[in-house]
Amino acid sequence: MKVLHVITGLGVGGAEQQLGLLLRHLPYEADVITLTNPGAVARAITADGGRVRDLAMAGNRDLAALPRLTGLIAAGHYDVVHTHLYRACLYGRLAARLARVRTVVATEHSLGEARMEGRPLGPGVRGLYLASERLGTATVAVSPTIARRLARWGVPQRRIQVVPNGIDAARFAFDADARDTVRRHLGLPVDAFVIGAVGRLAAGKRFHVLLDALAELPGAWLVLAGAGDQEQSLRARAERLGVTGRVVFAGECPQDEGDPAGPGLVGTAPCGARPSLPGVLCAVDCLASPSGEEAFGLAVVEGLAAGLPVAYVTCPAIDDLPAGSVPGALRTGRTAAAFTGALRELQRAGRTRLPVPDAVRRYCVTATSAQLVRVYEAVAARVPLPRPAYDAAYDAAPGTAPGAAHLTTNISEKEESR
Repeated sequence: MKVLHVITGLGVGGAEQQLGLLLRHLPYEADVITLTNPGAVARAITADGGRVRDLAMAGNRDLAALPRLTGLIAAGHYDVVHTHLYRACLYGRLAARLARVRTVVATEHSLGEARMEGRPLGPGVRGLYLASERLGTATVAVSPTIARRLARWGVPQRRIQVVPNGIDAARFAFDADARDTVRRHLGLPVDAFVIGAVGRLAAGKRFHVLLDALAELPGAWLVLAGAGDQEQSLRARAERLGVTGRVVFAGECPQDEGDPAGPGLVGTAPCGARPSLPGVLCAVDCLASPSGEEAFGLAVVEGLAAGLPVAYVTCPAIDDLPAGSVPGALRTGRTAAAFTGALRELQRAGRTRLPVPDAVRRYCVTATSAQLVRVYEAVAARVPLPRPAYDAAYDAAPGTAPGAAHLTTNISEKEESR
């Protein structure tokens, strides 16, 4: 079987890094086309021996990209075309059909209740999505939460499959040497309580909440691992709050580690070695995720794999599991006051590493890639899909969040200032 993956971009992001990881574990010959931005993940795929083509698409309405993409698909004689992210799904599904590919799979990585990849979910976005979805063969949801959203949108349930994101948990195992190395590299005090946060510096991630909480936590530090268009506004907010000296903007942190710079660091850049994401998670004492909309919550699962206690607002990877499955995961409110209370409790508890919960093994990439293989083989053979969209193993009622230990505080939760 020969597979083509089409994705909107290949910078450092959850869906992008997920594709890079999957390519290492899927047993098929595979190529990748990125519509734009052949960034760090594209370089990593190429370093692994993969082939990435950049379509150099000028924007959402660059219709000239469609015949180029159709020609590349036809010339490649692919058995399966697999699309990732909104723009790639719109163009990729249509191009695959024009190229007469019979099996077209899409993964829905980022459908929120109100937004998709930063786009408000208005009638236009929904209409285009549903029209293109009908050109596909199956749609993969990364969590039961997303499967339910797709069904509510109007995607036929028989076409929806749940294949969760996967992680290489061993890569995130705690390493004391990496902790020391990355702390020195980032300028973190040896004994400070350090909060970690991972993700694009975008408005939807709501990292401003953590800056507000940090102002109420004397002695604590915050490391933001990510890049994005909100960086300058976050820096300005940190300055207004008087916490600039206790905030580290670590930039994009790839998952791959390299030896030349020492444990926990990867590659080189003009300003020196950069911290890897596993290295950053070794260096911090807890993970905080204030995002109010997540399709899966990959950063939270990676934090748990590193043995960190986690305070979060929403994470389907946890919330869709049976109650009590994830000790160490504290679901809290959206406000800065709620995070202040949660993080203060963790600060008082002191630095500790927790046992990796069994739930993390559920998301082992070898298991999730095997699930995806079953989907490919079923849709290619035109047989019924392997199992219902809502896997009974999750044992969670729609709309509930049973998997987390709910953190309660006596702090009044007023909506935070923006």
